[in-house]
Amino acid sequence: MTRATNGPATRQRRNRVLKRAKGYRQGRRNLFKMATVTVLRAERFAFAGRQQKKRRFRALWITRLTAAVKVFGLRYSQFIHGVQKAGIKLNRKELSELAIHDPKTFEAICGQAKKAIA
Repeated sequence: MTRATNGPATRQRRNRVLKRAKGYRQGRRNLFKMATVTVLRAERFAFAGRQQKKRRFRALWITRLTAAVKVFGLRYSQFIHGVQKAGIKLNRKELSELAIHDPKTFEAICGQAKKAIA
């Protein structure tokens, strides 16, 4: 009786990994073992990168808000505290967009925040 190795499934599994390693250089793209290690490592970096992206954007919004509220004589922490006390349900992204694109509305929000903490 011939030896059954389940070749098609093995080939599919290998091709799946090698397809993900497309664009890598030299053996990282051609050799299954090296490609496996490289793809797993790349996936870890990709996951970490997606988390860092969220952190960086939040930091950007906070920096923008800090610069925008300084004009109205507030600090960032005071502004956020005032916004929460005033019951304004806008997040940092929306507030920073308002500060850039609609300064009049942002000025009104700063006034409400000042009143709330006074």
